[in-house]
Amino acid sequence: MTFSPPAPPAFADRTPRQKTATVITDGLAPANLVVALLLLIGWHSTHSFTGLGWGLLAALFCGVIPISIILFGVRRGELTDKHIRVRRQRVVPMTLSLLSVLVGIGVLFLLDAPREVGALVVAMLVGLTTSILVTLGWQISLHNSVAGGTVMIMVLAFGPWMLPTALAAAAIGWSRIVLKAHTLAQVLAGTALGGTAALTFALLR
Repeated sequence: MTFSPPAPPAFADRTPRQKTATVITDGLAPANLVVALLLLIGWHSTHSFTGLGWGLLAALFCGVIPISIILFGVRRGELTDKHIRVRRQRVVPMTLSLLSVLVGIGVLFLLDAPREVGALVVAMLVGLTTSILVTLGWQISLHNSVAGGTVMIMVLAFGPWMLPTALAAAAIGWSRIVLKAHTLAQVLAGTALGGTAALTFALLR
């Protein structure tokens, strides 16, 4: 049976539990996590504002342009909303986002970006590619794919003291289930899929 998430009620009509889930889903959306992670790894790569600049440049191709593609699709009525509830609508914007990330990799390579930043962007490319392949047949949780990868990469870069960030990933999964955007299986599979990005980062950094 194909999973088809229902349209959510207006925010004012949601229960306190649903409102909390909405705030988590929106605040910790994939694009937000991608931008934040790139800035943190950018800083970590040089421990200076130069590294932060590299992170900002990478965030343009990996976060800003992809979310702009989605919002443009929403305005045109081609996508349900910024979280793209309907699986079949996800493939085109995800593919366009993949192209943006590819261009970003080329730019970072030509400009001799720090190795750690380049490794992260390639890791994001791998994660996005695997997500597209799964999305062709199943509505996996992209929120948790990005969240799971983010947590693992943070631990790799900054050490085990970042393990508590896993609570944020768990909260995101909870929010997606409460909003009936995904099943538990889709959330868990998404989190596991984030490991492909983390493994790539670990091998290339």
